[in-house]
Amino acid sequence: MNDHAERLKQIKMLIVDIDGVMTDGRIVYSVYGDELKFFDVQDGFGINLLNKAGIKTVIITAKKSRIVKMRARDMKVTRAYQGFINKLKPFNDVLRRYRMKPEEICFIGDDLIDIPVLKRVGFAVAVPNGMEEVKKVAHYTTSKTGGRGAVREICDMILKSQGKWETVTSKYYE
Repeated sequence: MNDHAERLKQIKMLIVDIDGVMTDGRIVYSVYGDELKFFDVQDGFGINLLNKAGIKTVIITAKKSRIVKMRARDMKVTRAYQGFINKLKPFNDVLRRYRMKPEEICFIGDDLIDIPVLKRVGFAVAVPNGMEEVKKVAHYTTSKTGGRGAVREICDMILKSQGKWETVTSKYYE
């Protein structure tokens, strides 16, 4: 983490992809055509901790899904952009809408369509189950896989590097 501490200190927003990052990448369909995704509860709690620390959270995903809308609402993310294969369009909207500089954003991605955003942010993160090309442009690859704690790993790193960890977690130690 020390190699990345300076980058992490500047982060004011976390942007995540869904399939392969917030989930393990599997999409399951029921006999009735309902789509199912599996989310890690610790990832969601990490986003909750970021929210408490005043760090905004955004979802940018290529697919449109009611499940993502529900999960975004449950996690109280700042904004969810769905149906964007060109992720630069919502990324640029985020910069404008929230008056962010690219270096103030951490983005976690796993596939080729994430590379244009990864190349522009202050802290670019890949997951180990992601494409090799993504890992090559990332500043960091998580030890945990997508859908299995990767997002939480980054949330904790951001909070600890900014000295906010104790503040947002203190009530859990009482």
